[in-house]
Amino acid sequence: MTLDLVSRPTPADLRQARLDHPKTRARELANTMAVTEAALVAAHVDGTHVVRIDPALERLVPAIQTLGDVMALTRNASCVHERKGSYEAYHAGAHASMVLGAEIDLRMFPRHWVHGFALLDGPRPSLQVFDAAGDAVHKVFLTEASDHAAFETLVASLRLADQPDTLALAPRPPVEGAKSRPEKLEELRRDWAAMTDTHQFLRIASRLKMNRLGAYRIVGGDWARPLAPDAVTSLLHLAATNAVPLMIFVGNQGCIQIHGGTIEQVKPMGPWINVMDPRFNLHLRTDHVAEVWLVSKPTRHGMAHSVEAFDADGALITQIFGKRDPDTAAFRALLDKLPLAQGGGA
Repeated sequence: MTLDLVSRPTPADLRQARLDHPKTRARELANTMAVTEAALVAAHVDGTHVVRIDPALERLVPAIQTLGDVMALTRNASCVHERKGSYEAYHAGAHASMVLGAEIDLRMFPRHWVHGFALLDGPRPSLQVFDAAGDAVHKVFLTEASDHAAFETLVASLRLADQPDTLALAPRPPVEGAKSRPEKLEELRRDWAAMTDTHQFLRIASRLKMNRLGAYRIVGGDWARPLAPDAVTSLLHLAATNAVPLMIFVGNQGCIQIHGGTIEQVKPMGPWINVMDPRFNLHLRTDHVAEVWLVSKPTRHGMAHSVEAFDADGALITQIFGKRDPDTAAFRALLDKLPLAQGGGA
């Protein structure tokens, strides 16, 4: 496909591109057309087949709960997390909300749920929410076990009065690279050692004017050790082979989705490493992984260990914990087998 990048594609251009490339994934087609995925979806809004809906969590999540078994999808530029289940135990909050179901486990940040759509056609009708820049925050796909009548009711109740086929989008914020302050190293180590909960870490880093990756790069000792870029792939294979349950976090600025449990089928395909289980799929672009860290944080219940992958810009791709971590012997045994970064020491 060729494209005159001087002029922005019109909604009609985007609809024609979708017709010309029906099998191309929406995100890939949007990138080819030099538009956001949200703009591509919006171009198809007609009030019947694609409908703009209210994405406000306090209305949307209770409506999703009526659908029964669905597939939840959260992604970033390098990793896709798909989990089947029901939206249970919704906890609303002004700044952060949660779904704490047996299978679907979400942390949601309401201010980033900006543009909502219902896609009614095709084998998998869906709800799709995007942030202010037009990047996907969260998607919900119906399954054969979903309540399709409840989906129709949801669309009718959340339908917006205006149904334009264009979007007003904000600039995409740049990825914040690693921020370290070596002069604060001793304070970082002191506060790190005094942690009693892993959630305290980001507050410590922020107070010291660092961020996650910047702190990992300088803290040293046993707190953060660099692993080889293929360590995440190794961990997935080891966890599957040894039936060790994991907590796998994948997120973006608006949503974090968590899988808790064992994994079984780990399969490479081109640059992707994939988990292909009946209720959980993970798709990770291994060629996007630039840094991997083995991180240890003290808690009141013991040491919590995680394997965390970052891309070349310093964006967090995924975090993996032991499901019953801290003090999960089986998970810690896997960590000892992971390849260290070159020069990472013994």
